[in-house]
Amino acid sequence: MLAESASGHALVMDGPPEHGGRNLGVRPMEMLLMGMGGCTEFDVLLILRRGRHHVSFCEVELDAERAETDPKVFTRIHAHFKVGGRGLTEKAVERAVKMSAEKYCSASIMLGAMAEITHDFEIVEVE
Repeated sequence: MLAESASGHALVMDGPPEHGGRNLGVRPMEMLLMGMGGCTEFDVLLILRRGRHHVSFCEVELDAERAETDPKVFTRIHAHFKVGGRGLTEKAVERAVKMSAEKYCSASIMLGAMAEITHDFEIVEVE
């Protein structure tokens, strides 16, 4: 399956062979999770940079559980942020993660209507 966005970008999605797919792309449910990760990571970077914090990078690793029966929705999602920069404070990173989760990340807020979403973070000092 080739998915094309309104902004003109495309990506390949597929399913596993045991379900009729050819394993040539990301699974649609993986794409939902990846979208949430990208959305919240972008927010955290933007919030910190707007606050004039020196941020070198931000990564988010998502761990998710799905229901065992159809529809196999996400039931739990944990986001672990790894934020690197100079002089970052726990207070600033915690605020950025919270603002993304509660106000700005549409994907997290939408998935949060169905799944329990938790967050934590670590700060990496970069010179």
